[in-house]
Parts: sequence; C-alpha cells; structure tokens
Amino acid sequence: MADISSDSGSHKKGGKKRSKKAPTRIDFTPMVDLGFLLITFFMLATSLIKQQTMEITMPSDKKVSEENQTVAKASQAVTLILAKNDKVFYYFGQSENAEIVETNYSNSGLRTMLLKKNYEIAKQVEDLKVEKVKTKMADEIYQKRLSEIKAGKNAPVVRIMATDDASYKNLVDALDEMNISSISRYAVVDVDSADMQLIRGKIN
Repeated sequence: MADISSDSGSHKKGGKKRSKKAPTRIDFTPMVDLGFLLITFFMLATSLIKQQTMEITMPSDKKVSEENQTVAKASQAVTLILAKNDKVFYYFGQSENAEIVETNYSNSGLRTMLLKKNYEIAKQVEDLKVEKVKTKMADEIYQKRLSEIKAGKNAPVVRIMATDDASYKNLVDALDEMNISSISRYAVVDVDSADMQLIRGKIN
C-alpha cells in the first residue's frame, strides 16, 4: 500500500504559482500479513521427515545343536571380499576349499548373485509390496510382515570384508546392494589371513 503525503505550497515568481511535488512513502505493513501467510502455507504443505531406524533381528531362544548350527551357517553363508580397483570377490560356505569368484558392482554382477542367492525372500518382498499398494496396507503391518519375511530361515547370511586397498565407496555400494537385494542379515568384519590367501594372485 502506498501512502502519499503531500504538502502544497506556492511562491510567487513572475506572478505564477508552482506546486511542489508530493513525496511518496511506501507502507510495508501489509507485507507482514503476507509473510505470515507464506509461513503458514509452507508449514502445512511441507511433510515432516520420518525418523529412520535400523531393523535388528534378535536371535531365537530355541536350542539348536552345534552340528545343525554349523550346517545351517555353511549352507546360507556368503562372504564378500572388497579389494582395490573396484574388484569384489565372493564365495559360498566356509573358506576351506572354497571356490572364489570375481565380480563387480554392476547390476549384472554382485546384485545378480545376491538376488539369485536370496531369490525366495526377494520374491516374497516384491509380492508384499504389490499387496501393500492394492490393499492400502498400514505401514505398521507392512513393516512387521517385511521383518518376518527377511528373517526367514532360508535367508542368507552375508559377511562383508574390506581389504586395506578397498575404498569407502566400495563398502557403501556393498551395503546398498544388501538393501536392494532384501538381505537383512549381514555384518562387516575384518578380513583374515585365510580369506586374503584366497584372493592372493587375483588382485594387482
């Protein structure tokens, strides 16, 4: 809003009257109301950030014999060894007489291997996502069922080992593949001498 105040006056010069120009004063008071309206709009239109939490699968209290534990772990275990030059190696089961395989971080490399190993769980997760959209499932129910699926008895257990020559990006990429492949049981551990011996000669 512009508030114009004027002072009229005249002086005689040659018998003629000359009017003075009225000074203009801008009133910014209505801008305060506009500012509060904008703040209110953004507060109502902006969605709040949801707190992100990490899911933890607690161990079962059922007693299992040591022999059965060893067999189960060996059949479900996958070991990843992150090396320099963006190379990643993996093997299944225990390190004794393991067949080491070299791959990369592309979609057709590490991800394909993990999805094949975790095919049953990954398929159930995709089916659950479709069901959530169709039935408009509540987030609480969805998260509960998702945790139960990922903690299934056939879910693989992945060990991630990073050598000293591996980059931080390599580790981040490997962790991203765990999420993409719907693998919830994994751990980052130190690489030992037996695993270093497996990749010796394969890294330059």
